[in-house]
Amino acid sequence: SSGINAEWPLRPGKFVDGLMIHTGEPKRQYVDTAVRHVLLRQGVLGIKVKIMLPHDPQGKVGPKQPLPDHVAIVEPKEADSKIETPYSTCVEKAGAPDAAPSPAVVM
Repeated sequence: SSGINAEWPLRPGKFVDGLMIHTGEPKRQYVDTAVRHVLLRQGVLGIKVKIMLPHDPQGKVGPKQPLPDHVAIVEPKEADSKIETPYSTCVEKAGAPDAAPSPAVVM
């Protein structure tokens, strides 16, 4: 054998769990990234880790701003005055001219 490893260079392996945002301003605020290189006899092993921080209203553990796609559902207020009978009002404009007839087109 010539000592050449047929599997070299190795392909990168990915291990993913959960939700990770990849673009925009929220990525800068929510994603913490670390890269380390380990020197081995056979070569260099690189490790890249991305951790998505949780939303923290106090701003101690994570960003204060919520994600832009967050939807908050608010309960409707109780109306004090309820309309018993529906009604409508007709308002006519004063001095509105009647519709003029359109001129005839001669060919």
